[in-house]
Amino acid sequence: MEERHTYQTSIIGNCAYLAHVNKNTNIDWLCWPRFDSTFVFGGLLDNDNGGEYSIRPSGEFESKQFYLENTNIICTEITNIEGTYRITDFAPRFFQYERYFKPLMLIRKIEPINGNPRVKVICKPVADYGETIQVGHRGSNHIEFTGADEDMQLSTNISLSYIEDEKHFALNETRYLILTYGHQLNAPIISTAERFLTETIKYWRRWIKHSTIAGFYQPIVIRSALVLKIHQYEDTGAIIAASTTSLPESPGSIRNWDYRYCWMRDTYYVINALNHVGHFEEMEKYFGYVTDISFRDDERYQPLFGIAGERVLTERILDHIAGYQGNQPVRIGNQAYEHIQNDIYGQVLVSMLPLYTDHRFIFRERQDSSKWLDYLLTKIEHTIDEKDAGIWEFRNLAHIHCYTNLFQWAGANAALKMAKTIGNTEFEERASILVKKAAQHIEDCYDPERKVYNHAVGSSHLDASTLQLILMNYLDPNSQKAKDHLIALELELKAENGLFYRYKHTDDFGKPKTTFLICAFWYVEALACVGRLDDAIKEFESIIKYANHVHLFSEDVDEKDGSQWGNFPQAYSHVGLMNAAHRIAIKLDRPIFL
Repeated sequence: MEERHTYQTSIIGNCAYLAHVNKNTNIDWLCWPRFDSTFVFGGLLDNDNGGEYSIRPSGEFESKQFYLENTNIICTEITNIEGTYRITDFAPRFFQYERYFKPLMLIRKIEPINGNPRVKVICKPVADYGETIQVGHRGSNHIEFTGADEDMQLSTNISLSYIEDEKHFALNETRYLILTYGHQLNAPIISTAERFLTETIKYWRRWIKHSTIAGFYQPIVIRSALVLKIHQYEDTGAIIAASTTSLPESPGSIRNWDYRYCWMRDTYYVINALNHVGHFEEMEKYFGYVTDISFRDDERYQPLFGIAGERVLTERILDHIAGYQGNQPVRIGNQAYEHIQNDIYGQVLVSMLPLYTDHRFIFRERQDSSKWLDYLLTKIEHTIDEKDAGIWEFRNLAHIHCYTNLFQWAGANAALKMAKTIGNTEFEERASILVKKAAQHIEDCYDPERKVYNHAVGSSHLDASTLQLILMNYLDPNSQKAKDHLIALELELKAENGLFYRYKHTDDFGKPKTTFLICAFWYVEALACVGRLDDAIKEFESIIKYANHVHLFSEDVDEKDGSQWGNFPQAYSHVGLMNAAHRIAIKLDRPIFL
């Protein structure tokens, strides 16, 4: 078997930014001031043009990395012949002055553990996706970097000469590096860093204590919840798919996409995951983001939006960036915003149903119901017979997709419940008609000979997205029809060790070469739903082995060698894990404390 490829980074964040910390100490990826801004450190995609921010010893060394328990704070321990030191990296986040303090600030604490380690600090930020090298200017106890839209400042108790000259120095006491964007640090370095670290630890551990995480594989679900949390851009409530762009779905595949946006198609799954862990505040912020988009006078929803609701996400290629392990193209922006994807109206309706059924939401939060429901029902009425690009965003293929109609069916059912809640009989009638229409399209995908639902009307191809027929209760999970459908999908799409392909037919870029991790977690859920609980547990335990060294999951996994590929970490893979673990825990009737 070939050596397994895994991503050698961890992530830190504070809901204002995310950074990737490599085991070799380098900040491999950091976009400032927003998730979707240019990188200031982008070594993940280009060692030469991506800048550098590392704290390394001389010569060869060994490294281990771990999170402080129940936090988004990462520790990297470096050992070589001279000694051992630890770097603690974190993005400050805590409650202060009646609001969350989440500055564009990255703090690095460097402490000697044993021996007499010598280290070299290199800090070379860039701008404009590596086309501009920021210039450093020495201050009294800081270096000011200019060249980006806003200046950056590195404040430290390390000799500035050692940093400017890139020289090794003896690490004989704890040192601190505080990097800021757009503002200066006008505070003591040591006490500020230590106070921010203490408060940030408290914040994350309190956040976990206030979570309701079931007792099935609880530690790994906690890590997934922490990952999901920092993929939310708190300023607007948007949750992005990943913090990276252009990490290939498989080597040489050219399936390299920018995932730093919010996909409407994933709304239902994200809301479910947040609901399962009991985090109402994050749900509410996400509701706010979605409803803001919903109340626009746009002709139709698009598959994805920017983190502040931007509609135009023009895709372009950065020819000057080498790409991850030389994989090109490197894309920023995402052309999928132009696609027609009609499941999203149902996704939004199903996701917003708690506003009408969960009494933690007060009535005024749904006072615009008539206008909003009318808008979405009208959109489904106009698109229910229309071909679309489907959940996987085929660029040149359009069908009447089973999955699209499933969410139109589910959305219409949700609209029916909402209409009853607000007492609107006209909307009830319209929703009932749509339920029947969507169901007919779904049944048109059924193949009675193979006892399976195909991915689209008039097609014989199978697709893992139709697992949702079971999970959404379109098919009674106890019925033979559901069990037969699952068996047929297993026979064609299941790979080794629980991994699952989205589909195996040729698309715009050929046949897929890697499995899709969220589909594997859907498969686990489907197994649990139809009563094959032992199989569900077995497959779940197989899948979680495909994490990296700090339990982070990619989007894609190669079935041959278990390699991680695709943008990383993929928030929706972690969402899939959370939902699958919850489904199993419910079936096991396992209390939270076990």
